[in-house]
Formats: sequence, C-alpha cells, structure tokens
Amino acid sequence: MMPHPDFLPETPVMPVNKHFALSSELISELLLEMRLRGVQYRRLQTGSEFGVGFSNRPGHAYFHYIAVGTALLRTHDGTLHELKTGSMVFMPQGEEHQLLSDVSCSFQHIDTLGSAPLGEAVSGINTCPSSHPTPSTVLFYGCMEFDLGGMQGLGKLMPQAIVVEANEQVYPGLVPILGAMKFEICSGRAGFAGILARLAEVAAAMIVRGWIENGSENAAGLIAALRDPRLARAILAIHRDTSREWSVAELAAQSHVSRSVFAERFKSIIGIPPQRYAREVRMRIASHWIIHDKISIDTVALRLGYASQAAFSRAFKRINGYPPGAMRQRPARQRGIASITHPGSAV
Repeated sequence: MMPHPDFLPETPVMPVNKHFALSSELISELLLEMRLRGVQYRRLQTGSEFGVGFSNRPGHAYFHYIAVGTALLRTHDGTLHELKTGSMVFMPQGEEHQLLSDVSCSFQHIDTLGSAPLGEAVSGINTCPSSHPTPSTVLFYGCMEFDLGGMQGLGKLMPQAIVVEANEQVYPGLVPILGAMKFEICSGRAGFAGILARLAEVAAAMIVRGWIENGSENAAGLIAALRDPRLARAILAIHRDTSREWSVAELAAQSHVSRSVFAERFKSIIGIPPQRYAREVRMRIASHWIIHDKISIDTVALRLGYASQAAFSRAFKRINGYPPGAMRQRPARQRGIASITHPGSAV
C-alpha cells in the first residue's frame, strides 16, 4: 500500500468513503476535459481471408468492435491479440496496426479499400468475394481525435491496446453499449450509422474512465496521485481554477499538509514540482483553445488570468519552447509539452 505523508496535528483523518468520493470527484472533473471526436468510421464486411492496415495517427485513437466473426490484431511492435465476436479494442496512442484473419495474411491500408457512404463520417466497406457474398467477419472501426486537455500526459501511460471482451467485468457498463452496437451493425435500420458513431465515442470514454479508476496495480506518476486523497485535493484545485497562479503554500493548504511535506510528496509521485505541474496544465489548456477552439491569443491570456498577452506569451514559451503565435503553424507531432507524468519527454 502506498505510504501517506504526515498530517498536520489539526487535520482530521477522512473516512474511506470520503477518500473514494474525492477520487470520483477528481476523475469526473478530469473527464470533463476529455474530447473524443470521430473523424472517420467504417463498417467492414469481409470474407474468410482478410488483412486491413491502419497508419500511425498522433493525437488520435483507434476503436474496433468485432460484431461477427474473429480477427487478429497485430500492433506496431508485432504483438498479437486474438479478437472474438463481441471484442472491442481501444488504441489511445493511435499507433500503426493491422487486423488480420491470419498472421500470414497480407494487408491493404483501410483508405485504399473502396467504400460507400452510410451516414455522416460513416462509410461501408465490403470485401466479400462474389462467390461467397455472406461475410465471415463484420466489424466497426473508428478513428477519433483524442484529447485529454490538461491531463494529456495520461494518454502516454495507457497501454497501446486495451482489449475488452463482451463479458468484461472491469467495464460492466460497456456490456449494454456493445450489445447495442452489435444490434445497430447487424440490423441496418434507418439512422444506424450515426447511432454507431455516437455509441463508439461513449464506449471509448467509458474505457478511459475505467482505466483511470482501475489501471495498473503498479500505479505511477499521475495515476498514483489520483488515488492519493491528499494530492488529489491539490490537483482538483488546479484544474478547477486554471486562472490562478498557485503557490506551493496554497496547494499544501488544499491538501491539509505542511508545505514541505506536500512539495516533497508531490514531486516524488508526479515527478515535477507542483508549480511546474500547474503551469503545464494551463499551457495544455491554452494549446487546446488556440488549436481546436480557434480562440484568439489575447482571449486565452485573459481567461487564464494573465495581466497581458505579452506575459502569457512569455509563460507559454517557457513551457513549450516557442510562442503561442507559432502554434497553428507547427505540425501536430511537434506541439508537445514536457510530460507532466514523465519529465523531459514530449507528449
């Protein structure tokens, strides 16, 4: 069990249910920053032999659901996952991979396969041979923009592929969602394509939530902090008030521990000092507003509590290494901020 820092004498010990409530509150707050937006969906019907490839997409996540049949998932490092009817895969890193009927099968990239529109951003692909028109495997694929806002570093902690089976106990809420997806895929009723897209986004969000709540037992960095009620209070305060320039003393007061104990505990778990973490959160949010929400730099500076655009630009450059005005001109893979969970790495 994770050791806890010493409490100040006047600090009451919270009961276990209070700890759980705080953790749930923090996770809920963090999930409000998450954005999943589908950019491409495909219903794929195949014969007994097939191979489909998917390219590396930084800043995106892949989603696959096997409605009928089986498939092999081969990740970029060669790892194989067997997928059965009802299996769902979420790939938060958006890395290159293939879906195959057999490991020896060759594959074609998904974008080279002919498709027919089924609805908004949803198309259908049928590769069944004319001699055997009944599909052996039917799956639904999605590519989504995946943004965790100020918590983007969490994405780098997630495994390259999260496989969920139809009867998965870790994600019980997914069972009816996946059942609804299978019904829509197989029924082809009016509006099924749009419903599938929405269900896929809900399923992906539930997987992210479940992973945060039930992630690796060897919790590290941010995940460990989310499970520590003392640090969770400070993290929650930072995310709720990003316009505030938090001091270590103020954050320690939120956690009901001494300044020195808090600073040492925070850095030992998160890997960087608390003020650095708070500034990185602000800059991640600023980056999202500038790139995705198209908000002007002076408005972003005002929202984040800076006295002037110049002051904001200096702070932004200290964290990112370039000014906010250059943000939109940079390729997505070059917009990283030093990770709030792995200092020195880019995310």
